[in-house]
Amino acid sequence: MLAPAITNALTIDVEDYFQVSAMAPFIRRSEWDTRECRVERNVDRILAMLAQQGTHATFFTLGWVAERYPQLVRQIVNQGHELASHGYGHERASDLSRDAFRDDIVRAKRLLEDIGGVAVQGYRAPSFSIGTGNLWAFDSLQEAGYRYSSSIYPIKHDHYGMPDAPRFAHEVADGLIEIPVTTLRLRGRNLPSSGGGYFRLLPYALSRWMIGRVNADDRQPAIFYFHPWEIDHGQPRVAGIDLKTRFRHYVNIGRMEHRLHRLVADFRWDRMDRVFLDGPSY
Repeated sequence: MLAPAITNALTIDVEDYFQVSAMAPFIRRSEWDTRECRVERNVDRILAMLAQQGTHATFFTLGWVAERYPQLVRQIVNQGHELASHGYGHERASDLSRDAFRDDIVRAKRLLEDIGGVAVQGYRAPSFSIGTGNLWAFDSLQEAGYRYSSSIYPIKHDHYGMPDAPRFAHEVADGLIEIPVTTLRLRGRNLPSSGGGYFRLLPYALSRWMIGRVNADDRQPAIFYFHPWEIDHGQPRVAGIDLKTRFRHYVNIGRMEHRLHRLVADFRWDRMDRVFLDGPSY
């Protein structure tokens, strides 16, 4: 195990392949209920992996998924993982008005709490879509009763990113902290070091090294994220998508599950709430 003194936070964004923001131009929201939904079987595989490793994680879950698969939510809770909110319908926070955003986060929180029977304290915006243009979202989250957000990625990216944001947990509203996903500071730039497509694209040894450097040099826990569809090599291929989207979505999906097993074994992991809310004050 690497850097045993640091406990990192393992997170899963519970959504299906047809709900990914990059697929929005190719799959209408009205089509979602007609698509083959594979999220249950993929979350089952993730839960089995975590049980095998004796590891707990945080599941940022869409209200849309919870409403249709309540037993999935109960499994997450019953196996000791943290249930958190990914909003209701995977709409980017930056695309919503303040009123619509408030309605979305309140609806998702109530739904998840009713099904799971536990308090929902955490929120992650779809596609890390809180940035300089909608920082008011933090006030809305605080008013809705959330205790933390993990909605900012401090990098430059064509779909998201706030490169000048603090890299580590910090207070953004009274009683609310923002916990950005992990970047490694190298030669004046923040490098993505926290999962998703970058983890599938880069050699595993490089991803492991970057997380280890954050633990060793910054003495900070890393936040890693992935999606259930990223371990699903058999998912239906979406027709008509452009080359860039095809590459981003499907690159190295067949290798992802094996890499996750290695990652979980190589570092110490736990739920977001236990790593951050039970730790120092911000």
